[in-house]
Amino acid sequence: MDHSYRAALAGGNNGSRIRMRPGFSQNYPQAEPEPLPMREDANSRIFAFVDDLFFQAKIQETARKLNVKVEFVKAESDLTERIKQNGEEKPSLIIFDLNNNSVKPLSLIPKLKSKHKKTSVIGFLSHVQGDLKQKAHEVGCDMVLPRSAFSQNLPQLLRRHGASEEEETVN
Repeated sequence: MDHSYRAALAGGNNGSRIRMRPGFSQNYPQAEPEPLPMREDANSRIFAFVDDLFFQAKIQETARKLNVKVEFVKAESDLTERIKQNGEEKPSLIIFDLNNNSVKPLSLIPKLKSKHKKTSVIGFLSHVQGDLKQKAHEVGCDMVLPRSAFSQNLPQLLRRHGASEEEETVN
């Protein structure tokens, strides 16, 4: 007997019993945040210790869309030099790939938190690295996200931390 009619009756889901109501979608797209006003003279407020080229490209593209400056640094000395160039403006966010091979995030995070108390530190890692997540929180990481959640929330994070103090009070 030909049962091909079942696929049409079930909404095209090949005969499975799960049916979605009309007008509902399984994916809920998040609205992209509004880009910040373009300022050529703006200093970087966000620094990233990320050596994964995929995530570097993702962060750069998202930052470009939002008119936010993000600088990638390889070592603590690079970060110190860039902060000196910014003058009195301190970083608002430091992003760590907790699997970064070029720096030791778990030893560097406490040093940075002691120097820059108001700076937020966000780390990302694989979702199966529960022990590393716990250690990162213990050494001072403000937020530790799985890679997928970091990617999903990246526009909101960059927008929030990329705005200068004047823009934050206006919004």
